[in-house]
Amino acid sequence: MATSTPRGALSLAAALLTATIALYMALVAFGNITDFGTNQQFVRHVLAMDTTFKDEDLMWRAVTSRGLQDAAYVAIIVWETVAALVLIYGSWLWARRDDPRARRMSTYGLLMVMLLFGAGFIGIGGEWFSMWQSEDWNGLDAATRIFLFSGVVLIVNQLSAPRAQPPAS
Repeated sequence: MATSTPRGALSLAAALLTATIALYMALVAFGNITDFGTNQQFVRHVLAMDTTFKDEDLMWRAVTSRGLQDAAYVAIIVWETVAALVLIYGSWLWARRDDPRARRMSTYGLLMVMLLFGAGFIGIGGEWFSMWQSEDWNGLDAATRIFLFSGVVLIVNQLSAPRAQPPAS
């Protein structure tokens, strides 16, 4: 249920920052859907590990099956799309001043973004598939920026929650 109380600065910041991440994720998903081939090549090269140092102790991790590579890329796009939709809904709830539900939905969406960029791109892509070794197909800087930005927005979302009053003694 929407409240009629004045909006605090932190709630406004949470709303605007959530909308910013929602816009970013919607544009990323839209770009990957409408220009499927560009980032498809990125995912294929990272998973194939074909531009890494070719260390024989690591190359067993490479995924060279085009079908598996494409399935991973489609899964990424689906995850991006769902995260964007959750964040758009959270932004809409912020606009309606339904702060508790907005905070909850925004938290879900922001965690989805952080999992994608933190666990997916930084952890799995960067470390498991040694993306850090590639001069041409290294997305760690971009992934780190989005992970950190989403984390800051998540913190602002949580700081905007009303504080419980200690019981009177």
